[in-house]
Amino acid sequence: MKICVFGAGAIGGYLAVELSLAGHDVCVVARGEHLTAIKAKGLTLEIAGATKVANVRAREMADSFGPQDYIFCALKSHQAHSAARSFLPLLGPTTAVVTAMNGIPWWYFYKEGSSLEGKILQSVDPDGIQWKLIGPERAIGCVVDPACEVVAPGVIRHNQFNRFILGEPSGEVSPRVSALSNVMTQANFDAPVRNNIRHALWLKLWGNVCFNPISALTSATLDRITGEPHLRQLCISSMKEAKAVSDALHVSIDEAMMDRRLAAAGRAVGHKMSMLQDLERSRSMEIDALVTAVQELGKLTRIPTPTIDVLLTLVRERAFNAGLYDEYVWQSDVRPADAF
Repeated sequence: MKICVFGAGAIGGYLAVELSLAGHDVCVVARGEHLTAIKAKGLTLEIAGATKVANVRAREMADSFGPQDYIFCALKSHQAHSAARSFLPLLGPTTAVVTAMNGIPWWYFYKEGSSLEGKILQSVDPDGIQWKLIGPERAIGCVVDPACEVVAPGVIRHNQFNRFILGEPSGEVSPRVSALSNVMTQANFDAPVRNNIRHALWLKLWGNVCFNPISALTSATLDRITGEPHLRQLCISSMKEAKAVSDALHVSIDEAMMDRRLAAAGRAVGHKMSMLQDLERSRSMEIDALVTAVQELGKLTRIPTPTIDVLLTLVRERAFNAGLYDEYVWQSDVRPADAF
């Protein structure tokens, strides 16, 4: 199987090592010191007390790799949008693109079945660049559970979890998603296929829409965010707004899952959310796919999101002042006529 991991950071590097050692032809797109180290010493994974090293082809540009069977996009949403044209040399007639990313994906309204079918979300795919260049028919949804980090150039540390939930936008269990699940299972991943990938996307987003901006604004770790009464209530208010939006989009999740989501997060003592990590390390912050998209979907469905709106305004300003977010990256053109 020919597999390209586009963005061989923490999650991408974890995928690349295990898939390569399982016998697949794996290439990776990386950059900077990380790329230099991979070329010199291979890609190293520290996992369960063991060290694994995979010698994978690595480039900053994908031009020389040729068409792939599967491409894992493990970039942040805004990076994936900027890199859309770079995917073209990797695309053959049957190449599938697995969006192993957080937040609302750019293909969300492909084969979604509502009156918004085919709607392009400006918050995650301004001007529909990915929709047009890559094509939503290539997309396979993926919800990422593992916690990993890049601890040194070329070195990935796996901390916990190995599950990648897969699903077709249409909900069908297609031959290509079944084959991918088998490939990943044989490479030591838990890779279940779901017939409603949007349910899994929203359940994870319930946490990301509040935990991430609150962490960046307060520097609080996850156990503090979910344990301090006022911060916890802020999370609950945001989650209820996100639930109202997903309900309007016919993705119904039991409200009891909020307590479970908060309880699970509270067990991650000392954990810093990705927005806070990026802020501290002066890396571009992923705000739009995690927060702005929920606001945009709220406008499309006429669901108010006042708590999320405040968090979004504040975290955008915090990131902009740190030079880690472009002001007015997109301008919402959502009007009542665009809604249901």
